[in-house]
Amino acid sequence: MTLEYRFLLMSFIAIIGAGPVGGAIAHKLAGRDRLRHVRLIDENGRIAAGKALDILQSAPIEGFSTRISAAEGMAAAAGAEVIVLADHAGTQGEHTGDAGLDLLRTLARLERRAPVVIAGGSARELIVRAVSELHIEPRRVLGSAPFALESGLRALAGLAVDGSGVEVSLRVVGVPPRGAVVAWEEATVFGQPLSAHVAAHDISALSARIPGLWPPGPYALASAASRIVEAIVNGSRRRFSCFVSLEHGGVGAMPVELNEDGVVRIIEPSLTPQERTMMNNALERGGI
Repeated sequence: MTLEYRFLLMSFIAIIGAGPVGGAIAHKLAGRDRLRHVRLIDENGRIAAGKALDILQSAPIEGFSTRISAAEGMAAAAGAEVIVLADHAGTQGEHTGDAGLDLLRTLARLERRAPVVIAGGSARELIVRAVSELHIEPRRVLGSAPFALESGLRALAGLAVDGSGVEVSLRVVGVPPRGAVVAWEEATVFGQPLSAHVAAHDISALSARIPGLWPPGPYALASAASRIVEAIVNGSRRRFSCFVSLEHGGVGAMPVELNEDGVVRIIEPSLTPQERTMMNNALERGGI
């Protein structure tokens, strides 16, 4: 078996779209050096190839050995372990609407096994249509943006206690941005209840800032998507807040467990009766 043929058989992560989010995801995945091969795919092959080369040239500085390649046609996604739907290299932004659905239809024909992680803030609408119109298995398609939203809110909560968002643990569920529900009762900082360090009116002010945090920026979206891809490929005991298709209908942000097949289990969040009512209402209204 030739070296070139072995390379073609290597497992890889396919990132669809070499825009700001797609490029940042490729860089994040490569820089953490936990995956063997990342393939950046965009209809503008020159931009995808340029970004792939730029990331590859940073490898000796950052000390990673993940292989980075680029491709132009969607057929290059066939055989991927995970497919990430990011954004166009041009000015079109995220893959959304009918065009996004057509792209998912093409990918579903090419690769029937790999989970699809939709990185952008518009993932919820696309997941609804992917499951209802394309009949993609619900466990195979999820959106990672709610995890990025959690990160932004954790950063603000960290500032409120004059600390770091790394020390903050909280969960965002429902339908961001207007229908987002934060489980404040179980939120912690420094291993203690957040409410012991932040006044009630400041917590309300944090909740009021959620619409302004949506959609998260490219780096936050890329960080969230890359961690979720790693959890799917390598396994993780961590739970992630993702857009998922729910058993009773609709799509919302919920904590999930992941493995190589996608969503293993949707976890019921720990909410107060008021928070649960707010979440259920948001899911029924679709966040409106």
